Amino acid sequence: MQIKQLSVFLENKGGRLNDVANILGEAGINMSAFSLAESSDFGILRVIVSDPVKAQAILKENKFAVSLTDVICVHVPNSPGSLAKILNIITDNGISIDYMYAFAECADANVIIKPDKTEDCIDILQKNKIALIAADELYKI
Repeated sequence: MQIKQLSVFLENKGGRLNDVANILGEAGINMSAFSLAESSDFGILRVIVSDPVKAQAILKENKFAVSLTDVICVHVPNSPGSLAKILNIITDNGISIDYMYAFAECADANVIIKPDKTEDCIDILQKNKIALIAADELYKI
């Protein structure tokens, strides 16, 4: 249930995000979800793509600093309290969340989570019957 996420280091200058989007688009790689965190000097683009290994190679060829990170994706009803319930299960079992981001559509949401103990988090969520999205399903979104 682990999903490969790209983490791309971006200089904080105009057009760098456009460059990534253009490179991936020209290679036929779809971006399913992303988050961009920035500081005054640089940003980190975290992105789920249809072919993470190919995307990593292409971005490296184009001189981007990029790595693959294991994350999980939790399917959450898009209703008050649903995310809190899942986060309580995670934290009550001694797992910390490094970061997360989400995308919602109508009655459903998908939340990308980077826990400090990925395998333990997956086990706990599955034992609690929390719906996880498999990588092959997410890459198609």
